Amino acid sequence: MISTFSRVWLLLVFTTLLAVPVTAAEDDAGSIFIEGYTNQLSYQPGEKIQFHLNSSEPQYSIEITRLGAENKTVYKETRQNGAAHPVPEDASSNGCHWPAAFELTVPDSWASGYYSVRLAVRDGGGKFIQRNSRSAESSLFFIVRPQQPGSQTKILIQLSTNTYNAYNNWGGSSLYSYHGRNHLQGHRVSFDRPLAGQFSNWEYPFIAWAEQNGYQLDYAANSDLEFHPEILQHYKLVLSVGHDEYWSAPMRDHLEQYIKQGGNVAFFSGNSVCWQVRSEDDGRALTCWKQWYNQDPVFPTDDHSTLTTLWSHHLVNRPENQLTGVGFLYGGYHKSHGQFMDGSAAYRVHRPEHWIFEKTGIKQGDEFGGKDTIVGYECDGCQFVMQDGLPVPTHKDGTPKTFQILATCPAKWAPGDSLWYDRFEKDRVGAAVLGMYTNGGTVLTVGSTDWAHGLRGKDPIVQQITRNVLDRLSK
Repeated sequence: MISTFSRVWLLLVFTTLLAVPVTAAEDDAGSIFIEGYTNQLSYQPGEKIQFHLNSSEPQYSIEITRLGAENKTVYKETRQNGAAHPVPEDASSNGCHWPAAFELTVPDSWASGYYSVRLAVRDGGGKFIQRNSRSAESSLFFIVRPQQPGSQTKILIQLSTNTYNAYNNWGGSSLYSYHGRNHLQGHRVSFDRPLAGQFSNWEYPFIAWAEQNGYQLDYAANSDLEFHPEILQHYKLVLSVGHDEYWSAPMRDHLEQYIKQGGNVAFFSGNSVCWQVRSEDDGRALTCWKQWYNQDPVFPTDDHSTLTTLWSHHLVNRPENQLTGVGFLYGGYHKSHGQFMDGSAAYRVHRPEHWIFEKTGIKQGDEFGGKDTIVGYECDGCQFVMQDGLPVPTHKDGTPKTFQILATCPAKWAPGDSLWYDRFEKDRVGAAVLGMYTNGGTVLTVGSTDWAHGLRGKDPIVQQITRNVLDRLSK
């Protein structure tokens, strides 16, 4: 996102799992705590997970559950080796450096997926009672990649783990000043610290619906596109869902090459590929200077291709439109940040004859998705003009020549957002744009973070469009 993060929706089932843990450094003396992180974001069966934990009590419980259409607990244990460790002052940027409490080898039987880890402690001999009293719990997660990529499905979902980290202010600062310590904005964030993420708001509703409707998915982290790009060759369709905001140049390079070679991508997401980051420490940290790009060590050099600021910034000159078809520069907010707060939150259809609308019965000018606010929070669009009553891209913003606009909804930047660019038309009204282009492979974008909310709400048109995309682009 570009300005203040204003809305977090949590499923009731995750209220406990995603509770922000109280750290030893921040809690009152004598209270109890447990928190932790793993040494990697994703693993294949046979690899060892290292759990780095910080606990006030020697005895703690751990419960691992794969989240999907059915939440399946795959591991439970009570251990006796809990220990307290200091939280470094620079934990948010350089990690906690806690020792590994134990290791667990991923069994061959664990399916590819998102695994939530629940940690819990209680005071000696006491009962679990009110949180922040004499018991405490927290959560962490890891991803299991398939042992044989593409052998069970041709659809890969890469989770927005870079975005999770960008918003994580545990231990000091995130990449945002509004909730950093002393309102300081960080420019480097480490994965070696507790991290809950945003999975429940967008990706979980999509995944639960997909599994309920017979679609099997393989899973990966954002960074797997950078460090394990060979995985892509095994799939017909790669998915981005929800809020997939922070991308490194290698991630983007590898996915664009995949598309040129005939691979398909569906961005069921918005504010996508907005900021460029650089991975450091073998993927255990991200650097992004954002609006302070002139402090990035890359700035004084002659090569700005990896400058960690907006992909659409003229110094980088690689707008996300070239990959996704759309971008935040010509989108903005709808029913958030004070923009279009009384808006329809629905897409208006322009080209109902397109195959994406098959079996929906929808007609030109019809709207859909408003009940579940599928156009909401942050939106991506493109520059277009009206010809014969239909929107047509100008292609001046990097949108590919074959991009076709299928549906739109008004969106607008919040006041002051134009300061993030030095070449921007203030107070411009843009649009969330649902569209598609082909350049070797086919790329769909829905232009909104909140598409998955229509699946959660069982909107029949949102569901049918999603089926059409998954069925056609995965074969």
